[in-house]
Amino acid sequence: MQTIAAIDVGTNSIHMVVVKINPEIPAFNIIDTEKSTVRLGEGSKDTGALHADAIARAIAALRRCQEVAQAYKVERIQAVATSAVREAVNGRAFIRAVESELGLKINVISGPEEARRIYLGVLSGIEFNNSPHIIIDIGGGSTELILGNGQDPRSLSSTKVGAVRLTDEFITTDPVSTREFERLQAFVRGTLEWPIEELRSQLSPGEHPTLIGTSGTIESILKLHACEVMGACPTTLHGHVLILDDLNELIHKLRKFNYEERCKMPGMTERRAEIILSGAVILAEAMTLLNLDAITPCERALREGIVVDWMMKQGLIEDRLRYQGSVRERSVINLAHQYQVDLASAERIADFAVALFDQTQGSLHPWGEDERHLLWAAAILHNCGHYISHSAHHKHSYYLIRHGGLLGYTDAEVEIIANLARYHRKGPPKKKHENYQNLANRTQRQMVDQLSAILKLAVALDRRQIGAIQSLHCDIDPANTIILHLQASQADDDCALELWSLDLKKACFEAEFNVTLVARLADSTPRPDLQPA
Repeated sequence: MQTIAAIDVGTNSIHMVVVKINPEIPAFNIIDTEKSTVRLGEGSKDTGALHADAIARAIAALRRCQEVAQAYKVERIQAVATSAVREAVNGRAFIRAVESELGLKINVISGPEEARRIYLGVLSGIEFNNSPHIIIDIGGGSTELILGNGQDPRSLSSTKVGAVRLTDEFITTDPVSTREFERLQAFVRGTLEWPIEELRSQLSPGEHPTLIGTSGTIESILKLHACEVMGACPTTLHGHVLILDDLNELIHKLRKFNYEERCKMPGMTERRAEIILSGAVILAEAMTLLNLDAITPCERALREGIVVDWMMKQGLIEDRLRYQGSVRERSVINLAHQYQVDLASAERIADFAVALFDQTQGSLHPWGEDERHLLWAAAILHNCGHYISHSAHHKHSYYLIRHGGLLGYTDAEVEIIANLARYHRKGPPKKKHENYQNLANRTQRQMVDQLSAILKLAVALDRRQIGAIQSLHCDIDPANTIILHLQASQADDDCALELWSLDLKKACFEAEFNVTLVARLADSTPRPDLQPA
């Protein structure tokens, strides 16, 4: 049994769940939770930056999370940050401050990746029975919408409408004025219209999905309704159903109450009373656009999805969630298809890059399995910039990968992949390059320096993009000379262009690893031990 903790650093709250994992099943049991309403994203709309007071509150909350985790002797803490941090101009500075003060590493994840992990969390708590379900998660800064039936998610979206964000931007009166309420309602409807239309297009004729709501805002709304209809607040919302008509009645009441009156409602907390109306409007507009008149809650969401995602990466998931284990690879291939990458050539280059990585591991570089995968992803996508233009296509590749919505990766991992692709040609990384500056720390910059040098060699080996080189093998002698033995695919091919390209591009590799590289073309008899890994 392993004990791990998962932390969700959100716009409104910081949540932690501590779980015991039974790898035999595999499953996990929640043994404790921790929540702090820190309003990390509060008031950032004017400057685009996280406020110092909010950062201090967040660091204090994360310190409490660490103390709880230590009490349970957790073996690992997995922490992610969502919309407030990924959008703030000082988001990276916040991440660095947390690591410096607490030694806690936080991974920033994209909106679609947040939606995917929410889906995993819900799947761990609800049996879908292969029928379509729509999941809505209303956070402080964004709303995620997911469509799935227990297999691959058919639709994942993250939209910048959240309870804290909209309260900051639209509500200044108390009770809210009719004018502000109507502006809020119209904005939400207009913003949600496109992602919901996109989601609905993925439904087959005759399908009638079930609507599931997750996270604090929706739980609070359902709790207010349950307290009212039952005359007392229930200990659990499991199985509770809220219909759209009742939600609209609740909204009517909320917009007439001032803050003090909202605070007195059974089931309401003071902090939630500040933002509940915006959250309820988001839910009502979403239900109306989805043409669904009922919603039920699920207690599991992003933080449990972080646990499931970690279990998958450890190879512990073997049940219905197994398909998600290859989500990263499939996401890379899908992006390659989207930008019309020549996959046959890309896969050859990826094989060469991985073979060079494996055969120099330990002797030239210290990187492991995670870095090997990032190199593979960059090799597959390095030429996607051709979709925009051949000129400076390596720079276009950076932009397309950076904003391509790759699933299964943290924001830092996407940044590394994009940088590796950026430097597959031309000179080495330079400190003045903005994309290189975006890397979080010295370790990541060293990783890009070294792995991009390997990628350059791999690209050279498929210069004509015809598979002229069949395989490679590295010998490293004591004088720091790398002998690169190459096997041609055709006996009569001298691979002159590949050798010329290799000679042109080897300077970065030699300088980075302080070696001399010599390439030799072997005879035409294939050797099985020379095949790329």
